[in-house]
Amino acid sequence: MENLEIKIEQLFEKATDYAKTSYELFRLKTLDKTADLASSLISKLIVYVLFASFMLFLNLGLAFWLGEILGKIYFGFFAIATFYIVVGLGFHFIFSKHFKKNIRHSIIKKILK
Repeated sequence: MENLEIKIEQLFEKATDYAKTSYELFRLKTLDKTADLASSLISKLIVYVLFASFMLFLNLGLAFWLGEILGKIYFGFFAIATFYIVVGLGFHFIFSKHFKKNIRHSIIKKILK
């Protein structure tokens, strides 16, 4: 009878250790995935901010240059704004579903990696 109690205690200790180890493994895997996702997003964000800054100054330069050519500075800004509204609407109606699907798949891949 004592032998059975000792074996049950050992089994209980092993089950407890297994549960603690499984929890710790789950926690570390979650931390790894979160850190991977965060670092990926931060690095992409830096690139996007730099690209957006480049595009801002490029568009300002184009707007002033077109404004000089058209005779009034604000005509250049209207021309750039018109270009972007046409491109934006075209992009929205033609490619929005495709990009939404690709972004969703890339996020799922990153999380399940």
